Amino acid sequence: MGERLHLYLDLIRWNRPAGWLLLLWPTLSALWIASGGFPGWHLLAVFTLGTILMRSAGCCINDVADREFDRHVKRTAQRPVTSGKVGVTEALAVGAVLALAAFALVLTTNQETVAWSFAALAITLAYPYAKRFVSMPQAVLGVAFSFGIPMAFSAVTGEVPWLAWWLLAGNLFWVLAYDTEYAMVDRDDDLRIGMKTSAITLGRFDVAAVMVFYLVFLIFWAFPGMKWSFSAIFMIAISAALAQVVWHYSLIRSRHREGCFKAFRLNHWLGFTVFTGIALSDRFA
Repeated sequence: MGERLHLYLDLIRWNRPAGWLLLLWPTLSALWIASGGFPGWHLLAVFTLGTILMRSAGCCINDVADREFDRHVKRTAQRPVTSGKVGVTEALAVGAVLALAAFALVLTTNQETVAWSFAALAITLAYPYAKRFVSMPQAVLGVAFSFGIPMAFSAVTGEVPWLAWWLLAGNLFWVLAYDTEYAMVDRDDDLRIGMKTSAITLGRFDVAAVMVFYLVFLIFWAFPGMKWSFSAIFMIAISAALAQVVWHYSLIRSRHREGCFKAFRLNHWLGFTVFTGIALSDRFA
């Protein structure tokens, strides 16, 4: 039993929380903006736990879909499904249980948010297969990883205003930035097996594109600063996030695997920085 649990935890990347943190910070930022401050413990718990559960379920689905590709990639060859330690049906069952637990949390909100959760699930299921047909599958991931934003607005206000879609569009560019860094790590393997990624599509313009993606993200997310009257704490946070972007450039400009992977793993700090600026602006505005 203990060995099986260890395999399941490995399947959902429990020891690598950076993945769910990348989903959590923009979702919590949207909650704070929609609520005009602290959203209350109920919604905070629903969206925090729901984010962790859905990211974990997504890992199960992704590993099943990519199992034939992953065996040819150095970084992923030993994943539980790819290595055969966890069966396909078993992995899908784990993912289903996690997704149902997340859905149970959504049911405690309102009908509008429950309806949007089906769209979020559909995009989550579609992403693993986008890598076979779409030249920039990171854009599909960007929508999947950003869908907590309209759901957060829906849970607070019962509707999804234009601001939610604006923030989703901006967050999509952040996902493009960090997942292109991630794709740069596996570029040689992906070229060999015929996988489509933004790192391959962008070619020699990959580093420049990543920087543009980061800047577009920060510009889009600086806009809600108008809600907080461009408070000093918010603008300091945006400036700190911009400084992290410069650091990322130093990590990826040589295109070495280690630097690109480090840049990807550290992205959750950038999201945390933006969230902190929003949360503290409510307190000190």
